[in-house]
Amino acid sequence: MAKIKKLGLIVTSSVLSFGMFSSMVNASTSENGQPEKVRIQVASTDTAITKDQLINKFRKMFPNQFDFLTNSDFQMSSAHIFPEDETVRHDLYFTKTINGKRVDGNIGFVGEELDIEYFSYQPPNVTDALFPAKVSKEEARKIAEDFMKKFLDGKEYQLETDTFNYYPQQILTEPVRYSFSYTRTENKISIADQRMEVSVLGNGEVVSFYKMFPRSKSSTFDDATKIKDKNEMVKKVKDNLSVELNYQINYDYRTSDRNVQLVYRPTAKLQGVEAATGKWMTANGYSADLPSKTKIEKITANPIPAKKDGITVEEAKKIAEQFLAVDSDKFTLRIESIHEMENYNGVPVIYVQYMYQYANGGSGGSLELNKNTGEIIHYYNMKDHLMKEIGENPKKEKSLSKQEALSQAVKHLKQWVPSYLHNYAMPIEEPYFDEVLGTYQFSFPRVVNGIVVNGDQIHVGIAADGSLNSLSVNYQEIENWPSSDGVISEQEAKKILEEALNLKLTYMKHAKSEKENHYDLVYVPVFNDDPFSYLNADTGEWNNLFNGKDSITVSHAWAEEELNYLINAKVLDVKDAKSFNGDAAISKGEALKVLMNSLTYFYYGGYYFGQEELNQTFDNINPKHPLYQEIERAVEAGIIKADGKNFDVDAPVTREELSVWMIRVLGLEQAAKDSNIFKLGFEDADKVQSKNTGYVAIANSLGLFKEEQKRFNPDREVSYAELAVSTIRLAHAIAENGRGLRY
Repeated sequence: MAKIKKLGLIVTSSVLSFGMFSSMVNASTSENGQPEKVRIQVASTDTAITKDQLINKFRKMFPNQFDFLTNSDFQMSSAHIFPEDETVRHDLYFTKTINGKRVDGNIGFVGEELDIEYFSYQPPNVTDALFPAKVSKEEARKIAEDFMKKFLDGKEYQLETDTFNYYPQQILTEPVRYSFSYTRTENKISIADQRMEVSVLGNGEVVSFYKMFPRSKSSTFDDATKIKDKNEMVKKVKDNLSVELNYQINYDYRTSDRNVQLVYRPTAKLQGVEAATGKWMTANGYSADLPSKTKIEKITANPIPAKKDGITVEEAKKIAEQFLAVDSDKFTLRIESIHEMENYNGVPVIYVQYMYQYANGGSGGSLELNKNTGEIIHYYNMKDHLMKEIGENPKKEKSLSKQEALSQAVKHLKQWVPSYLHNYAMPIEEPYFDEVLGTYQFSFPRVVNGIVVNGDQIHVGIAADGSLNSLSVNYQEIENWPSSDGVISEQEAKKILEEALNLKLTYMKHAKSEKENHYDLVYVPVFNDDPFSYLNADTGEWNNLFNGKDSITVSHAWAEEELNYLINAKVLDVKDAKSFNGDAAISKGEALKVLMNSLTYFYYGGYYFGQEELNQTFDNINPKHPLYQEIERAVEAGIIKADGKNFDVDAPVTREELSVWMIRVLGLEQAAKDSNIFKLGFEDADKVQSKNTGYVAIANSLGLFKEEQKRFNPDREVSYAELAVSTIRLAHAIAENGRGLRY
């Protein structure tokens, strides 16, 4: 490969893990404890890549589509690599304003051939991609498949099941997006680490894709004709299946609410079966014997006092300076900023941002200290990477053994986070071991009432010399832990899991494989044909981590499609389809909630640094009111006015009043205020308040609310069905004029 000079590094998250049974923790951390990825910028290579080369490569993939862009609209970022993958990557960006609307896109290139690894694009006009979509899902699938085969060399790829939509809500001003996931096959069997995803808008335009490129283009594969019978392996897995009761913390990022439930999972030691031999796949390779379940052992039996009884910002700075100090005259540590805040788990912390400066620039990171205890609860070591850059990496004769590294991990935990340790147990799963760097990543699970907690661990990284590489404490304060008295028995749970068990034959590279570029055939357990499902220990029913139960579908004579789209997009909340009446009047509060959820995303309970004391516009709508966020956002956007002390959330909303709100959303209030220039031709025009004449006239002309038999019916109460249709029309009007609630 090209000779390179490494310049700096950026910590990014390690995204993918391959697990047989997902838990909530896997939404944010890898199940095998894999450490964060470090992206290393490249200052120079023996082959200089120019921006024009990247642009030409990009235009070949999209001939004529981006002719409106000139070369000056593109920007090129520094090349970079990853420590575990020396393949050089380049990024290209473009942005331009067309007719007042911004267009932007990103393209990533990989390897000496500059293959396009990813592409994402925000087109200037998405009106024809809004609901109802111009193309159906099936038509979009055909478009994605044709694109994949023509431009992504996707002839050997097969369509996987629908990918999970990680966003629980979709605002209506965003286009309908269809995403399709494909897996490359060998002998018509999927390859786990060779996938691609293609996204198509509702107007049929391909706007993004990502393709995983193998590190080596020459790989060997197990013979698919020399494998154990699937039914025989299913029986083997069932005969050895064991289950364990866990607490699972479910987190709603929009509200910051956490709820805990008891679930049954298959014992984590069961990862798969080598198809050729029938041996068990484990973290350390393939074994004739399935590893036994690890006994739960607390790190410390009794609480240990905290390091300090609270710290100040100045004290935190001194701790950080000592902790981050580097023994080299070629680097200078500089504390960039320091402030108090609450972290993701609601813990009061002092957040320190720092930079190591050196001759060619600098690289930085962050550190979190618990304000109440003075303990460092989040850290990632960049010093070793920087030392390697200047050739000052100390020689290490050999890496630590797993037991030696574990002892060092416990030592560091007792030194830096002693007050947490009585809540956590020794690792029950094998650590992730990086053979190149000689580093270990351990996961210490939280234990409550003798039950392991999914979604709450301490992650510790240990370097080859035993020093601390990383530390992350995910402790969450939970008041009520459900009792296990009423759960179904292990025998019942085991039977349910056995009935839901299936094995998927997949080509995989094992981390411990002696053949670096060889793919093994593995039977991977899948339960309930859903990687995100889990067994509710209280009910014995299968649930989904993200989508809950099946989406509710309602019926209606003329607005059924619109109502169901709003329900599916999490804009309209309907609890029971049978009792729902689309013709019922909707209240002001509920109508405003639908309107605001259609136009902007809400993050109800999270902390924002710099957030001021919460406002309260109306006496009866305090920060604890369920509609507080929607109402305050509507006031801030000028959609509703603070004309009185209270806002009557329960009163029905009329067509006239909703017309006023919608015209304000569109930014047309100034025109609407001049009522003298508008004349209403309705038979019931006299029923419209004179101050609202312009609003009603514009709403009618735009089709948001249409006259019916020459009457507007301004004082008629708006129904759920009418609101659904009007809100979708409003979304189209917003898309056409480019106005949105961009905050």
